[in-house]
Amino acid sequence: MEEEKSFAAFLRGINISGKNKIPMTELKKGFEKLGLEGVKTYLNSGNVVFSSEEDDTDRLAGQIEGMVQDEFGLEVPVFVISSEELEDILQHAPDWWDDENKDIYDNLIFILPPLTFTDVLREIGEPKEGLERVMDYKNAVFWSFVRKDYQKTNWWSKTASSDIAGKLTIRTANTVRKTAGAFSR
Repeated sequence: MEEEKSFAAFLRGINISGKNKIPMTELKKGFEKLGLEGVKTYLNSGNVVFSSEEDDTDRLAGQIEGMVQDEFGLEVPVFVISSEELEDILQHAPDWWDDENKDIYDNLIFILPPLTFTDVLREIGEPKEGLERVMDYKNAVFWSFVRKDYQKTNWWSKTASSDIAGKLTIRTANTVRKTAGAFSR
């Protein structure tokens, strides 16, 4: 029998401004119907922590996407990452990311395969110097910007409106850290 591993699933674009509503209690039940264990949802954000013997994150993402389509009638991209991979990403965060500076807004962008950081950079372009910073590591991008000048940044509008927007899911540093912390509970 395979050993169960811990994962986080980040569902893109649910429960935002009243759109793509999915109650977290119902989402949890959907995950459990897939045979996933130890399912915990975080906030109303579409972040779910679970365990599975299956270790293929692409296969898990596909199963979850199918369940969301069947149960809730929504086509929602899903990014699945193992607890080890998420910890590795967070351990490689640059010094400037999530450094307690309240004037800066820190995010982690997950890139859904097969898209790569090179594709993202090609589509969105370089960050605006002095206003935002980005650094990629594996399938994630650390992205920080000056709160008061967010509308002047290059990445703010383009991450939501570009052709690749559906292949990115963005979480705040705080949300990602709390989701990662849920693995140990």
